[in-house]
Amino acid sequence: MAKSRGRLYLWMCLAAALASFLVGFMMGWFIKPVKEIDTTLRYHPSIRRNLVSEMKAENIKSFLRSFTKLPHLAGTEQNLLLAKKIQTQWKKFGLDSAQLVHYDVLLSYPNETNANYISIMDEHGIEIFKTSYAEPPPDGYKNITNIVPPYNAFSAQGMPEGDLVYVNYARTEDFFKLEREMGINCTGKIVIARYGKIFRGNKVKNAMSVGAIGIILYSDPADYSAPGVQPYPKGWNLPGHAAQRGNVLNLNGAGDPLTPGYPAKEYTFRPDVKEGVGMPQIPVHPIGYNDAEVLLRHLGGTASPDDSWKGSLAVDYNIGPGFTGQGSFRKVKMHVYNTNKITRIYNVIGTIRGSVEPDRYVILGGHRDSWVFGGIDPTTGTAVLQEIAQSFGKLMSQGWRPRRTIIFASWDAEEFGLLGSTEWAEENAKTLQERSVAYINSDSSIEGNYTLRVDCTPLLYQLVYKLTKEISSPDDGFESKSLYESWLAKDPSSENKSFPRINKLGSGSDFEAYFQRLGIASGRARYTKNRKTDKYSSYPLYHTIYETFELVENFYDPTFKKQLSVAQLRGALVYELADSQIIPFNIQDYAKALENYATSIYNLSKKHDQPLKDHGVSFEAASDFHRRLVEVDVNNPIAVRIMNDQLMLLERAFIDPLGLPGRKFYRHIIFAPSRHNKYAGESFPGIYDAMFDIENKADPHSAWREVKKHISIAAFTIQAAAGTLTDVV
Repeated sequence: MAKSRGRLYLWMCLAAALASFLVGFMMGWFIKPVKEIDTTLRYHPSIRRNLVSEMKAENIKSFLRSFTKLPHLAGTEQNLLLAKKIQTQWKKFGLDSAQLVHYDVLLSYPNETNANYISIMDEHGIEIFKTSYAEPPPDGYKNITNIVPPYNAFSAQGMPEGDLVYVNYARTEDFFKLEREMGINCTGKIVIARYGKIFRGNKVKNAMSVGAIGIILYSDPADYSAPGVQPYPKGWNLPGHAAQRGNVLNLNGAGDPLTPGYPAKEYTFRPDVKEGVGMPQIPVHPIGYNDAEVLLRHLGGTASPDDSWKGSLAVDYNIGPGFTGQGSFRKVKMHVYNTNKITRIYNVIGTIRGSVEPDRYVILGGHRDSWVFGGIDPTTGTAVLQEIAQSFGKLMSQGWRPRRTIIFASWDAEEFGLLGSTEWAEENAKTLQERSVAYINSDSSIEGNYTLRVDCTPLLYQLVYKLTKEISSPDDGFESKSLYESWLAKDPSSENKSFPRINKLGSGSDFEAYFQRLGIASGRARYTKNRKTDKYSSYPLYHTIYETFELVENFYDPTFKKQLSVAQLRGALVYELADSQIIPFNIQDYAKALENYATSIYNLSKKHDQPLKDHGVSFEAASDFHRRLVEVDVNNPIAVRIMNDQLMLLERAFIDPLGLPGRKFYRHIIFAPSRHNKYAGESFPGIYDAMFDIENKADPHSAWREVKKHISIAAFTIQAAAGTLTDVV
């Protein structure tokens, strides 16, 4: 036993020491001071200012109104008509081309003859309560047809019946609490979880892993109703009869469930639907909190462990399993009849050909499809994308043409698992890996109205800071200030209060395939809520029928100035990336970020009493590259091309073709969506996943060997990336 413990301790020390290697590895980035690089060489900042000034809030408002009049769910005729409308407008704006590109993907819809619902059964098996089938339409939309009722796309069909267990948010830690501390077994039970905190697909996966036979999702007012605000239409809070739609796949970057890794074209092989990637094996259904209150009110069993398990409904939030002894409530039964079918979807792809480097691409893409009207998600992003395209078209009409090619993309079927964007990435993967400079996302431009939120690769930090200093803030009280100043005042970085917060890229939108799989530098920007005071998850009416144009106009952005600021930032990013002679990436910010991420691994290791030592490994290649970049002869096109290629391909150098364990399409060694919450970004994901809950692993020796493996992969990848920055041989 002592010998075994000694070997384990040795492995733990070695693994921890290797983790510290990453910290030391980054220190050399900052050994030598370097002067700023002038990234405005041989292009005219006045052109960018003209581009930004061309954008008008009134135009964004007009696009939003036009695009949200009717539902446009992926795979429907109305969404195809909207695609053709956008295509026609892009041609009118003066883009060089605008084409429809189709794919045949697996989609999921409610059954047209059997409605989904949840019921409560009495001791005789008689149905004594049924949840609502649909949401009442808002004023002005009562005569609209083809509104899909609330459902969870790709849920398994079924009518399971059983005892009910309340599982809080259905997070990994919630199930740990139930099983390890409270002794509650969910096997054979139907669980009910509140939306929020993590991606709904992770909730379903967690429920499956503990043996649940079905899962009910609902939006608790504690998470989706702001204090002092009335429900829609009098305010922007969630009514009790509204329910959040959404897919519940666990694709892990695979795209179409039937064609993982390959484009979903006519010639592509497809297995049986039941063999699709990430498909839930249990029924899933969303309900409103009025119906959820009925289910939760009669739960018996164990009391909630603490207040963090309690929402704001008038119930005790007992855990169960099953109902109290009083009354006739006995079992819960789910009725889910969703059908899956291969359906044609359409991306719109527009281009402006570059004048000097037409084989270098800057992509601006956002999805078009929505669950119903899409007032916020995604159409505030679609309207912004349209105004950016129109403004670039106006520059074209004045004789301007970018140095590099700009690609505009209106993606389809994002709501069903990022399908349109991923299929296009798969079809064009070889070309995109060779030629893409950056991908800028254009999903919803607002999810709140408090301040700016940016998620991006560290390569873009300095460019984002620079551009936000030149855009006017739309915020009250900051009328004469820049967007940067209001952003900094409202959301400073927790690591350095001198800069605004910038977040790591996770997933949940169309940048995923470009950043996580292909290694293309990516970023996204939108207006968000106040993270300190707004405790509700997302915005309250997310993915409901009440996401209308009026919601935006009356409550979120009446002047449309916040969406204008987002349009100006997204458009300016595209312009700078497409027209600067030297690609405006800052490698030193990546170094600093890597150092911070490695330090977080160091701190995680310390929790396990691991002695970490600094190996003092330096990273001189970055300093040398920065010096060469400052001194590059901008009149030598070959020298410029060499430097730009090294900048462009740095992000690609962090890609491991083998991918992460169990998630082979997440290939970025530095960033990946959290295994426990797809929406959140995780740094050094291989190491982090290997160390997660390691103290409870059945075989600690093997667990620490896995940690060692991923530390070595990260160390190799960083060293290899450094090699891409060295001068030519």
